[in-house]
Amino acid sequence: MKFVDEAIIKVQGGNGGRGAVGFRREKFIPYGGPDGGDGGDGAGIYLVAVPGINTLADFRFRRAFRAEHGTGGSGNDCTGACGQDLEVPVPIGTVIYDSETDEEIGDLIHEGDKVLVAKGGKGGWGNARFKSSTNRTPRKAMPGLLGENRDLRLELRLIADVGLLGLPNAGKSTLIRAVSAARPKVADYPFTTLFPNLGVVSVGPGRSFVMADIPGLIEGAAEGAGLGLQFLRHLQRTHILLHLVDISPPNPDEDPVKDARAIAAELKKYSPELAAKERWLILNKVDLLPPDDAEKLCKDIVRRLRFKGPVFRISGLAKKGTDGLIQAIMGRLEEEKAELDAARAELERKEAAELGSLGS
Repeated sequence: MKFVDEAIIKVQGGNGGRGAVGFRREKFIPYGGPDGGDGGDGAGIYLVAVPGINTLADFRFRRAFRAEHGTGGSGNDCTGACGQDLEVPVPIGTVIYDSETDEEIGDLIHEGDKVLVAKGGKGGWGNARFKSSTNRTPRKAMPGLLGENRDLRLELRLIADVGLLGLPNAGKSTLIRAVSAARPKVADYPFTTLFPNLGVVSVGPGRSFVMADIPGLIEGAAEGAGLGLQFLRHLQRTHILLHLVDISPPNPDEDPVKDARAIAAELKKYSPELAAKERWLILNKVDLLPPDDAEKLCKDIVRRLRFKGPVFRISGLAKKGTDGLIQAIMGRLEEEKAELDAARAELERKEAAELGSLGS
């Protein structure tokens, strides 16, 4: 199935049912009053995050969703039936925008998350609602309100802990194959990866994280060169970015340092927030050079880049240095989780203290 991470859909909430005009007609009650019931409410439309769906491809075939209308009221003060709400399944990680205003409506990041995207219309009043001391026999009823109608833009952002970044053929797909069960295409030509791939990296019993591999970037991606920046959104939820650099590119004229700087510049053009994420430098394909030459070249690359973050030297193909890399990633993710848990506990403690002081 083709990977699709954007879709435009139209949603229409159900209309409310019309109120009824009716009067009691019973034996021995010569002056029966109005008894027209209200119309039923129209149904709403919800988008629900469910597991097992990995793309928005289904929305290529069905782009319009309409909820049930409420039924009209009837005599004897009977209210019409309400429409049954429509739940549309979407992948976990879907972000919902209003197409006209570009307003973010919801972000479904957990299984079971759902958001109302089109409200149903209220049912109209029956004539029983209009009776009064001066109007004993009202003969009017209200039509139901129309359901909400809007166009939505859906954007899928993969849920991953770690994202791979780099030029085409830097070895991203080879690395994710080496450390997980993911099997993206690998070949000796650029842009073998045409859509994102996810892999679960197991570090030990009960210890794992998710790694995302996206198509490679090239200089000028912000202007549409190569595959552009369309897949960078899938790195926005990650905690760590691994910037892979091929220390021995096939073209002798290519400079790994210049290429690494170009990728960092494209990242800033796309999103300053994404560029500010924690980024590790991964010097790949060290097995292609003699150990002393590889060591010297790696030190020179780090020096020229003035890189201050963690640096790892690996060979994804030979699985050299990959164990140490994934152990370090797992440790950093666990450390970050502990920091978030501590901050959350401290916030809850302060809120409890404030509530206690207000109660006293």
